[in-house]
Amino acid sequence: MNQFKINERMVGHGQPCYIIAEMSANHGGSLEQAIAILHAAKAAGADAVKLQTYRADTITLNSTKPDFCLPSDNPWQEHVSLYSLYEKAYTPWQWHERLFEVANEIGLDIFSSPFDASAVDLLESLNAPVYKIASPEITDIPLLKRVAQTCKPVILSTGIANLEDIELAVTTLRQFGCTQLAILKCTTAYPTPFSECNLATISDIATRFECVAGLSDHTLGLVSPITSIALGGKIIEKHFILDKSDESVDAFFSLDESEFKQMVDAVRDAEKAIGCVDYTITQSAQKNILARRSLYFSRALKAGDVISEQDIQSVRPGFGLHTKYYDDVIGKHVLADVELGDRVRFELVDQLVEP
Repeated sequence: MNQFKINERMVGHGQPCYIIAEMSANHGGSLEQAIAILHAAKAAGADAVKLQTYRADTITLNSTKPDFCLPSDNPWQEHVSLYSLYEKAYTPWQWHERLFEVANEIGLDIFSSPFDASAVDLLESLNAPVYKIASPEITDIPLLKRVAQTCKPVILSTGIANLEDIELAVTTLRQFGCTQLAILKCTTAYPTPFSECNLATISDIATRFECVAGLSDHTLGLVSPITSIALGGKIIEKHFILDKSDESVDAFFSLDESEFKQMVDAVRDAEKAIGCVDYTITQSAQKNILARRSLYFSRALKAGDVISEQDIQSVRPGFGLHTKYYDDVIGKHVLADVELGDRVRFELVDQLVEP
């Protein structure tokens, strides 16, 4: 349960972090720009690009009643209603086939977040390798059932869900056929304050739900995704844009190609730094063995002299006898002439036997 495959890529325990570039609305209504995002994400080191598959009429109602209008503190309030926002932000369904073709041509995984059953049908026709459940859809039980019935891996975001919501979603997915599950810690705030990230939840998710855990991140910068690696995160999703000056609805919290590459490089360096449990002296550190202490003769002695505390010292470098033998050497006879700076060795000390 802590590892599964997306196309030919293993994801989860013991594997490098799977890094997803979220296109969202950052294509700005242009298929050419959407294709350019695929190429730029590949160049930046992303493992996958994720789309969002909905139309305005599959995600909300065309209404301007108060329930359907955006509040004044919403970052997209200028669009007035949910319907008008999604009309601007959606990825046209007729683009999907071409985007899947291009991604496959350049060796980039591509998949999507469906927002209703008809979106799942479209993605199934394109042989999507995995499904992403967006945070707001975690309580859409009919959608979860439909996605689970594909028997493909599912990545579940938790941005506006409490523990009870997550438990219900996981139970539903597993009950209806999902055996390969990843859950992403997410905070649905744009941008997310660091004080609300609670990244420590990532390791709890992996243990509590016996699944792959990761992060869907909406903070500014790279701190959160890099930190998630140290907490066991095996998937990172981050919004991607070609030019942050574009008038995309998600531009203000997305990373451009240069920033995304910095994140990927930093994540890969963090993975190397975390490494594995290992108490051996590494190859690079071996050359600094001289900085360790060991036993050396601190003055000249003649063969047969008794070694006293004035005759040996624990000093750098570390090429002499281990300091644990200090008390064993004191009071013994030296078996040959020695000079200041000679290493104390088993063969130089009478009755000192190498184990």
